[in-house]
Amino acid sequence: MKISIFGLGYVGAVSCACLPELGHDVIGVDTNPSKVRMINDGQSPVVEEGINELIGAAVKGGKLRATDDVEAAVFGSEISLISVATPSNPNFTPNLTAVDTVIRSIGAAIRKKGAHHTVVLRSTVPPGTTEDRIRPVLEEAAGRKVGDGLSLVFNPEFLREGSSVKDFHHPPQTVIGSLDEAGYVALEKMYAGL
Repeated sequence: MKISIFGLGYVGAVSCACLPELGHDVIGVDTNPSKVRMINDGQSPVVEEGINELIGAAVKGGKLRATDDVEAAVFGSEISLISVATPSNPNFTPNLTAVDTVIRSIGAAIRKKGAHHTVVLRSTVPPGTTEDRIRPVLEEAAGRKVGDGLSLVFNPEFLREGSSVKDFHHPPQTVIGSLDEAGYVALEKMYAGL
């Protein structure tokens, strides 16, 4: 499968390192040029045991590259994973500004794309966010509804710093919530082998 990963922080970088091992072609996407450059140079933007070797091998094997071009990433993939940061606000609620921004950007690119696209939210968000907040923004930006060439999936991550590569390959659980059947099928295919 062709997968784009938005956000090259901890979760995004680990996904960029591990998904190519499952045979997928991956495009990492970030607004930070140094993270994009590090991935393209075969280096990890985060510190984690074994991750530099995995990223280096994926880049060398032509299975991983990075960009800041949202449209190119969406057009070059079937699935977009959103792994952007959701830091705490002063009142301890998650700040969803980055999630909102990336959803609008991905949706705008999907609007120009004829083929089906699956959007997967992996960022930490409160219950109900996917359906109540993300879905309307994505559908408006994409110019189509979920189920009409568009899937929206919530797939929370369970990675622990210090053992995230191991956790990726041997997850304690995998949770997938999709608003249409095509989203489930796409994630089952993406995770085949785990």
